[in-house]
Amino acid sequence: QVELVESGGKAVRAGGSLRLSCAASGRTFDNSAMSWFRQAPGKEREIVAAVTWDGGFTYYADSVKGRFTISRDNAKNTLYLQMNSLKPEDTGVYFCAAARRAWIPATSSEYMYWGQGTQVAVSS
Repeated sequence: QVELVESGGKAVRAGGSLRLSCAASGRTFDNSAMSWFRQAPGKEREIVAAVTWDGGFTYYADSVKGRFTISRDNAKNTLYLQMNSLKPEDTGVYFCAAARRAWIPATSSEYMYWGQGTQVAVSS
């Protein structure tokens, strides 16, 4: 059974930092691009950051550029999201996802596995 399990989400004050982890089991994803998405209350899910299979290329939403860093450790089958200078608008459920291919997909429909999410709450 393939699973992606996120962890690290919690309530923090604005300006704080969090590190999210996404541990994969059941298969390896070293040939897959992986991404972090988030969904804020009452809003649609949006991509936050993505990384290619080898970590060689990353993508960030404009709203998180310069504050968030995505990384992966293929030996540990784990994806990370370092979040600094957190803002209240970063509040939401954060999901990790594994793509069907090595390169970052153009649409969310190209992701084949999703985690259950971890809650991040940033207070002002």
